[in-house]
Amino acid sequence: MPRSVSSVASRARRKKILKRTRGNFLSRKNVWTVAKNTYEKGLTYAYRDRKAKKRNFRALWIQRINAAARQYGISYSQFMGKLSAQNIGLNRKVLADLAMNNPQAFEAIINSVK
Repeated sequence: MPRSVSSVASRARRKKILKRTRGNFLSRKNVWTVAKNTYEKGLTYAYRDRKAKKRNFRALWIQRINAAARQYGISYSQFMGKLSAQNIGLNRKVLADLAMNNPQAFEAIINSVK
């Protein structure tokens, strides 16, 4: 009976990682241990930054809403407090988009909460 070895599976595993690290600098693309560490670290960064991206966008939306609201003499916190008091269910993403791309609609919202 022939001897069973795992070299085919091992080579396939390595090729999969090396294919995903293609385009990296120097030995990060072709030395197995360095490429594997780079790939795993990249996955860690990707997981972390998917969460950070949400935080960054929320901060950007708040800045845009604040800048637009202050043009009409009201601060961000007062504006959001009055929105929630009147049960206007627009989220920050929509409000920031209105402030940037449709100032007339944003002004109508401001006037409705004042």
